[in-house]
Amino acid sequence: MIGLTSLVTEYPPMPPKLNRRRATFVLGKIDEILAWEQLKDTERDTKFVELGRYLCEVRAGQYWRLESLKCFDEFLERRFPESRRKAYYLMSIHENLPLQARKQLKEVGWAKGIELVKLARRDRQNFDCATWLHKARQMPKEDFKKEVEKELTGQETEPWEIVYFKLYQSQMPVIEKAVETAALMLGSDRSRGYCLEMICADFLAGANLDGGSPMTLLFSMTRFYRLLPRHQQEAFLLEILPKAS
Repeated sequence: MIGLTSLVTEYPPMPPKLNRRRATFVLGKIDEILAWEQLKDTERDTKFVELGRYLCEVRAGQYWRLESLKCFDEFLERRFPESRRKAYYLMSIHENLPLQARKQLKEVGWAKGIELVKLARRDRQNFDCATWLHKARQMPKEDFKKEVEKELTGQETEPWEIVYFKLYQSQMPVIEKAVETAALMLGSDRSRGYCLEMICADFLAGANLDGGSPMTLLFSMTRFYRLLPRHQQEAFLLEILPKAS
């Protein structure tokens, strides 16, 4: 508890002196860009670098006090009611990418900028800015994201897509419980998508166990096996191989 108690003090640091003139200007610029973004939806990526810089200044200078708000998060809730995540992404771009990259990011868009941040955080001073900016300009967004993922993990990523469907509130408890149970079997590092696939594979295996399609049963069991953690795969093989021979 020494580390924690050492942070407690009777004399908390004083907040920065509020520059009302500068704060009014910066807050006005943020509102101007956000309003412009709504009107110019097709060109919305072109000012994200400027917006990220202003947001960082609001946080550092505590300009949100000008509006009698309690904290920076409350300020973001007003300006980004749908999701504060985008605001933090833009700030991360401003804080982590070198100036050379930020000047050219308007050409590639903020979504690709987020991927560049991942590389900049890892490589720091060794970040190959020119090469990755060139790739960002030349490649479609999803292909560029896969390229960054491959660079960070050393592995090819499997194509993916987002699937939407409606669920009633009464259905949520059983679905959440099923996904939670699957996560306990697969391990906490598995995504909810993997957990859902395991549930579906288990259903298909049970539905085709007696008198169903042997090929569907084989397919579901194969997917089920691949989803298991390595130690469970090994235990499974030890269980079936002697019987198969």
